[in-house]
Amino acid sequence: MNDDLKKLNEIFERADSKKEEIPEESGTGAGFEEFNIFEDEIFGDKQDSDPDAKENLEKTTAIRDIPKKLDEMLFKDKDDKPEKKDENVKRKKPAEEEAPKDERDYQPVRQSREYRSGCLGGLLYFGFVACISIVLAVLAWMAASDVLALGNDDFTATISIPTSVISSETVDKYEDGVLKGTEDISVADIDYVADTLKDAGLIEYKSLFKFYCRISHAANKIDPGLYELKSTYDYRALIKNMQKGAGGTLTIDITIPEGYTMYKIFKTLEEEDVASYADLMEAAANYSFNYDFLDPEKLGDAARLEGYLFPDTYQFYIGMQASSAINKFLENYNYRVTDDMESRAESMGYSMDEIINIASMIEKEAANNDERQLIASVIYNRIRSGMTLGIDATILYVHPDHEGEPDADMLEEDSPYNTRIYSGLPPTPIANPGLASINAALYPSDTNYLYYRLDEESGTHRFFQTYEQFLAFSGTQG
Repeated sequence: MNDDLKKLNEIFERADSKKEEIPEESGTGAGFEEFNIFEDEIFGDKQDSDPDAKENLEKTTAIRDIPKKLDEMLFKDKDDKPEKKDENVKRKKPAEEEAPKDERDYQPVRQSREYRSGCLGGLLYFGFVACISIVLAVLAWMAASDVLALGNDDFTATISIPTSVISSETVDKYEDGVLKGTEDISVADIDYVADTLKDAGLIEYKSLFKFYCRISHAANKIDPGLYELKSTYDYRALIKNMQKGAGGTLTIDITIPEGYTMYKIFKTLEEEDVASYADLMEAAANYSFNYDFLDPEKLGDAARLEGYLFPDTYQFYIGMQASSAINKFLENYNYRVTDDMESRAESMGYSMDEIINIASMIEKEAANNDERQLIASVIYNRIRSGMTLGIDATILYVHPDHEGEPDADMLEEDSPYNTRIYSGLPPTPIANPGLASINAALYPSDTNYLYYRLDEESGTHRFFQTYEQFLAFSGTQG
């Protein structure tokens, strides 16, 4: 028995040496076969001859299992582990596993319906996005072309912005972030402007132009007037050239002669499309012009400007704001009438307003410059004598459309401008005098004349000291 155990130990030692020689990939069979060889050596034929062989066989059966277990532990490989089945994979039925394969099973696998649908949806989405991008790009290019005037034919159009589409708004006035009061601003009707530019072919998309005007505050920048605009102007240039003083503004030179009344001046400006008569009269009455020679208590009466619309040649913008047109006259008057003139009037005992009033009558009555100072002397002499002035030009002032001499009804008319009835100066100047008449009023001739009458043959006036002399000459005239 001891010999058998000694052989068994040798078998184990040989098994260990074999383990180092056998690769892991060979599995468990190699170790087990080696053990079987040595088992036959040990137990060979002794099973039949030895009476204790049966007992020894049972003992060795347990020992025989040891190398199997050792073999499993020593040569176990990961590939020998049972595969872990995916619980989500549906187990095939036996019938399916054993079903014979036909030709279809060897054909390429077709894409599923879901896969094909997904690809089609992706293509449709890509096509939709591409179409939208193209449309947006085209719209952007069209908008940019209109805003920047790209590719336009070169032509010039005349645009009229009447004063009727310009309104006035009162807004808060700030200086350095501090509220200082309010101010009036002009606001153009952008709908009208857009329609006008569209009709002239200068813009293509009115909505886009109005949007640009809204974000650029163009309504506060556009002035009334007549403008020449080019088709190559972009939106910014169009708005800039619809402002007074800009290159696109049309101007006109107008000469206002001495002796024109405010009524006639305003009618002339209306005929030349500078501003409407109604707007001019409204501004004359209510606009607050910043000049000391205007009496603020007379605000609201357009006649307050009579005599101060200095006659001269002016350049006006077509369709300009009425107050701006009037301001040209007043600014010129303020420049022409000097402090020395006002001092001279004061030394004579008259205000400058009264001097302008007298000068306006001289302007209407004088036939030439030589007569101005003589007529001035007659006016002053009659005032000092307490006589009525008897100047028919004052009567005609309230009849601006009448031509020729006043008729009998006019001579009897009860009016403060009827200097045949009322003594002293008329309520306002009756015309707008030039410098010659103003200087004549300030420096009249020193005479005793109280009367004068037009010599129809020479077209000049004759002057008389007495009424009898005046009547005698009048009898020689037609």
